[in-house]
Amino acid sequence: MKDLKIFTIPFVGLKEGSHAFEFDLGDSFFAHFDYDDFNHMDLAGALTLVKKSTMLELRFAVNGQAEVNCDLTNEPYDQPMSGTYDLVIKFGPEFNDEHEDILILPHGEFEINVAHYFYELAVLSMPNKRVHPGVADGSLDSEVLKKLEELSIDNRQIASKEQEIDPRWDELKKLLTDK
Repeated sequence: MKDLKIFTIPFVGLKEGSHAFEFDLGDSFFAHFDYDDFNHMDLAGALTLVKKSTMLELRFAVNGQAEVNCDLTNEPYDQPMSGTYDLVIKFGPEFNDEHEDILILPHGEFEINVAHYFYELAVLSMPNKRVHPGVADGSLDSEVLKKLEELSIDNRQIASKEQEIDPRWDELKKLLTDK
């Protein structure tokens, strides 16, 4: 957790107005959270903090790419990633993080660690289904794709089966039309 100290921002010494911070979100950052759904991560994190007299407005942004394995072929490829997240920090009698966009810190707090917010934003920016770009355009040559094509159901077989309707169903359909 020592490496995550760079993500601690002492906001009490900042003047009112906008402040920008940049962070490198690489493999070592995600190792702290035991996140291993990727082979290699190269993200740049940017934080814009707007300090006002009674609250703080934070805008998190991540941009970069992650080397992940395709869900269909298990072939590695670079997945572009980007995302933003807005957070409002207010001050109150006790800590409260019940709302996802509002964080209430106790009076007297002077710093905030933003590492977890960058982690969540990066993980949520990853698409649910990761498909190699070569699968869509047909340029990927993979043994898995060849086997899937070999085992796929032929559309002509499905169409011919749909044309062969059991005559018993015709009798039952008459019941629907006879009223």
